[in-house]
Amino acid sequence: MVRRHELSDEEWDVLSGLLPRTETGRPRRDDRVVLNGIVWKLRTGSAWRDVPGRYGSWRTLYTRFRRWALDGTFTRMLETVQAQKDAAGDIDWLVSVDSTIARAHQHAAGARNKGAPAEAAHAHALGRSRGGLTTKIHLACDGRGRPLGFVLTGGNINDCTQFEQVLAQIKVRRPGPGRPRTRPDHLLGDKGYSSRRIRNYLRKRGIPHTIPERSDQRAHRRRRGSNGGRPAAFDKERYKQRNVVERCFNALKQYRAIATRYDKTRESYEAALTIASLLMWI
Repeated sequence: MVRRHELSDEEWDVLSGLLPRTETGRPRRDDRVVLNGIVWKLRTGSAWRDVPGRYGSWRTLYTRFRRWALDGTFTRMLETVQAQKDAAGDIDWLVSVDSTIARAHQHAAGARNKGAPAEAAHAHALGRSRGGLTTKIHLACDGRGRPLGFVLTGGNINDCTQFEQVLAQIKVRRPGPGRPRTRPDHLLGDKGYSSRRIRNYLRKRGIPHTIPERSDQRAHRRRRGSNGGRPAAFDKERYKQRNVVERCFNALKQYRAIATRYDKTRESYEAALTIASLLMWI
């Protein structure tokens, strides 16, 4: 992957038509300059105050970043680009799911939230374990390693508990009326998703899947004999393609502000992930 700190002309041509327009008020800083400043900040993991002056006031960058994060601008931009790619037949619906841990910097703690401190940490997707504060990114990507949807939780949350929520994030709009596409052609997952509940959920939705059975599950089934049922079908060759989700995480973590979480709020960290995902699709 080429590491760039600014938008290319091709990227800007796509994004410029997706940004909200303001026809009233005093002249403001050019959107391309602001987006370049935001991307620079995410690439380097620097503090907002340390963004170079060529991008304008750091307050302007932060204010516009938060405004677009909270009003869903970045999310709508990503959804629009995904819809365009699907209309062009450029989405591989062999979907892989997995999760990764992002260590939270000490600056990520302390966000204001009503309720007990534990509730605040949960609200902002922070979990404490022996390794300290962490955030877990639960993600589904297409067969080319581009994010289709993700969910944030504390780092101490088990992968399988978020499986249905991750699949619910896959909503690719189609041209014309009708519901968005939510169902993969096939789904790949590791042993962390090997549970009866998940397999039943996929069968009910008619989603073929390749998920290896855990060794303890195999042993339990054998102990039960004929009552244990048949082993889960497993395509070893197809499962090899699951490495695309690892490559997806590697590409996202080229942004240092994603590899290490500095944002206090869930909304800001989600926005950072959305921007990185958006640039992977362009």
